[in-house]
Amino acid sequence: MAMRVFVAGGTGALGRRLVPQLVGRGHQVTATTTSGAKLGLLARLGADGVVMDGLNAVSVGEAVAVARPDVIVHQMTGISVAHAGKPDPKHFDQWFMPTTRLRTEGTDHLLAAAGATGVSHFVAQGFANWNGIRAGGWVKTEEDPLDLHEGSPAHGLMAALRHLEDAVGSAGGAVLRYGGLYGPGATDEALVLVRKRQFPLVGGGTGYASWVHLDDAVSATVVAVEQKARGVFNIVDDEPAPASEWLPHLAACVGAKPPLRVPAWLARLLAGDVMVTMMTEGHGFSNAKAKRELGWQLRYPSWRQGFREGLV
Repeated sequence: MAMRVFVAGGTGALGRRLVPQLVGRGHQVTATTTSGAKLGLLARLGADGVVMDGLNAVSVGEAVAVARPDVIVHQMTGISVAHAGKPDPKHFDQWFMPTTRLRTEGTDHLLAAAGATGVSHFVAQGFANWNGIRAGGWVKTEEDPLDLHEGSPAHGLMAALRHLEDAVGSAGGAVLRYGGLYGPGATDEALVLVRKRQFPLVGGGTGYASWVHLDDAVSATVVAVEQKARGVFNIVDDEPAPASEWLPHLAACVGAKPPLRVPAWLARLLAGDVMVTMMTEGHGFSNAKAKRELGWQLRYPSWRQGFREGLV
């Protein structure tokens, strides 16, 4: 059944692939951007575009009220260079501050607007890459808590994810914990570093991560919208893997030399605590629930194939 879908964050790497998929399935899509210069892009994708400030309650409320959607899809992040500046893992908290605010204040504004206009369903972007709880096995399900990384520069972002999951869950919505997104527009800057051998393996590269191609994340989102899914789902591929496996493979897939290796103490000085934790202690995720309950099927079941075929 065709629905009116409001995509908050329609011009990001994922949003610009999600919008045409929803339109192609017969849904009427209103999509937001922070820049009037991108309204033309949204029109070409088939959406009604609107300029909205996700951190301004009035702006959000007005945009949702005009659109009168059946479902809101929260894809707002602030990790692009335009919003967050040049990637700066050493100052992780500052680098991710725009996204942290969008996952707290932005989520609250969207949920308030949904309540005020009688929106029946809500789907939000979460995160499940390397941030599984650092206890027990290397692969976590939705029953395992996310690691809050208390005392580290990652804590603010991780606490924001907890807030998002609690708020959306209380509203009866769905949180899609996307793995590390890769594909056109999602990994371009990282690939530049890999080609320059400026993305090293830290320590033994024992930290696990989960990946998902943009198109697979999009297909899961479409399913969650159309099935009015509720609860938390890990949207990751079938193969969580340690950095010692995925990073050399990524380098090979882009024609780069193998990554350099640096000891943890040096990486901590150069790139900060979060990068060291990510690459030596990260825990990945299982997608069994999403496949079982949503019937989700992946185009790229493994990053091994995805890195070879789906980066550009």
